[in-house]
Amino acid sequence: MTDSTPPCRLVVLISGRGSNMQAIAEHIEQAGLNGRIQAVIANKADASGLQWARQHGLDTQVVAHREFATREAFDQALARVIDRYQPDYVLLAGFMRILTTDFVQHYAGKLVNIHPSLLPSFPGLNTHQQAIDAGVQFHGCSVHFVTPVLDHGPIIAQSLVPVLQGDDAQELARRVLATEHQVYTQAVQWLVQGRVSLRDDGRVQVDGVAQRGFYFPA
Repeated sequence: MTDSTPPCRLVVLISGRGSNMQAIAEHIEQAGLNGRIQAVIANKADASGLQWARQHGLDTQVVAHREFATREAFDQALARVIDRYQPDYVLLAGFMRILTTDFVQHYAGKLVNIHPSLLPSFPGLNTHQQAIDAGVQFHGCSVHFVTPVLDHGPIIAQSLVPVLQGDDAQELARRVLATEHQVYTQAVQWLVQGRVSLRDDGRVQVDGVAQRGFYFPA
């Protein structure tokens, strides 16, 4: 007996190599999840992740932000392309654009991001150097629903990585990125399985999962 449930439709936004996009696509296939990446969309024509996506049979689109005079115009054009695919979720995977409030609200409850820090600590750029400079003992990444406030929003899952004596930003970034691939794919699996919901208090609930933090020892 086959499952007649329609697949969960995903659109992935990238700006570069899209390593998290690749990890998600591979996990969907290997785990036999009832999900499908409908399209990979980049804001740069030379984003190397587009080539990988095409080689693996995924539809690709480019909406080049430099072709638009304002952030609002770019976001409106991007939304028109995304909406062609009627996604259940839009996944930001190294998409290096600050999105307007109207765009975020258009996809409220559907727009998911991964940020390389333990939010709400260290929003913005250079998170690994921020962590080292602050002297924190643990760092990591956060998968979260996007809100109009930059790098904030209800947290779906996090990784926890020790900051070692002698770490520099590059080494810490390398270890955190390895956890991103695992934590983001796990979060996407929960989304595809329909287990993720937003509670009335604004926090995330994942049915059947008590602990959504993953510790990765060095």
